[in-house]
Amino acid sequence: MIGFLRLAIFAIIGLGGAYFLMSIYMRSLRREALEKEWDGAVGEGLPSRETFIDEGMAAYERSLRAKLIWLVVIVPLVLFGLVLYLMNFTK
Repeated sequence: MIGFLRLAIFAIIGLGGAYFLMSIYMRSLRREALEKEWDGAVGEGLPSRETFIDEGMAAYERSLRAKLIWLVVIVPLVLFGLVLYLMNFTK
């Protein structure tokens, strides 16, 4: 039981780190895309660059794509729990 708890703690720490790094990377990709979009559309009545990027990032935070990154944590934990159940509680 202690071994399982130790594994669970390290798994949560590792998956949390992976989520954090992937979240930062995906945000940077979106920000770069917004910067390129603003640079390509100058003169069409767009708000200032900073306002445009801030609004775009706020929309990104509410998007499904940003929420799907949580699957990096959820899927491995569910699969581990399923394998643990199948190995120990099925005949």
